[in-house]
Amino acid sequence: MAIEIRLISPPDRAVLGTVVPGVFDQDVDERWSREFLDDPRHHLIAAFEEDRVIGFASAVHYVHPDKPPELWINEVGVAPPYQRQGVARRLLGAMLDHGASLGCTQAWVLTTPANTAALRLYETLGGIQASEPAVLFEFPLAAKSP
Repeated sequence: MAIEIRLISPPDRAVLGTVVPGVFDQDVDERWSREFLDDPRHHLIAAFEEDRVIGFASAVHYVHPDKPPELWINEVGVAPPYQRQGVARRLLGAMLDHGASLGCTQAWVLTTPANTAALRLYETLGGIQASEPAVLFEFPLAAKSP
């Protein structure tokens, strides 16, 4: 079966209702998918087998007052039955090409040292580990009632 890789735009929103289990961490939420796809700085590239989404890469391109546009790769996910078949490599390669077409001068992604599959993927596509380790902080933002 041929696997198609393509950029998802707002009119394609309905395809997110055909996601194979295990692609995303949780169920797709219609409200959040609409918000994501309607924002021109958010990008989603999906892998399809027939009409079903079997994988994705998501990213945000951003600008800063002192830097040219960059692409932050948020996540790459592939349903377990399709892993280790080059789907993630194709998705990430397509996202990197898309970032370049947007004028981004650099792309970056975070992962954990224990995620050996991600490390291999990023190195395979020419990713270079930063010379200094990064430290990630999380700040839970609980919704406050008025």
